Amino acid sequence: MANQEKSAEPVGAELNDVSADVQGTGESEPAVPADESNGDAPIEETHAAGGGLIDHDDYKALQRELEQALVRADENWNQFLRAKAEMENLRRRFERDLEHAHKYGLEKFARELLPVRDSLEMGVMAAQEEGADAAKLLEGEELTLKMLSSAFEKFGVKEVCPSGDKFNPELHEAMATQPSSECEPNTVMQVVQKGYVVNERVIRPAMVIVSRAAEETGG
Repeated sequence: MANQEKSAEPVGAELNDVSADVQGTGESEPAVPADESNGDAPIEETHAAGGGLIDHDDYKALQRELEQALVRADENWNQFLRAKAEMENLRRRFERDLEHAHKYGLEKFARELLPVRDSLEMGVMAAQEEGADAAKLLEGEELTLKMLSSAFEKFGVKEVCPSGDKFNPELHEAMATQPSSECEPNTVMQVVQKGYVVNERVIRPAMVIVSRAAEETGG
């Protein structure tokens, strides 16, 4: 018996030591996170994009910002549609104006030439009368020519009459060359037919005779 009691004492002591060791560690069971212990998150909190939590007021503010962004997007879309419609209208108007310009571009010019034609017809009728006065006919022709020149000037039509000028292949067309000791070579000696330009663009070059160096004769 004595031996059994002696062997039992160490067992009890060991149990006490184990209990003391457990109490001495001071460790407790790990706390369960709130979102794991309770499946429902509070109404005032929600997960943010970065994994954090935002409160109810921040959520409402973000919702208002989203609604405002959608309103601005609708406004921008409507502005785009209006701008597109305006561009389409401008394109159609431009095409219509271009078509009218092709059809009626000469209307103003023709209107300016009508008095010239009237004057020419009157001159022809006057010349056919018996005892027509040549001086008056000449005066009428000069007046008609002035009217025509005025009409040309209004529309940027200018004559090219380069007598005495240097030959310019962009404005002149040489019909022939003629030796001359009085003019420098490549000088327009005679204008056979006047040229014309419209706003600096040649519509007909001047037909000219150009000088060249005089040929020397042997003594």
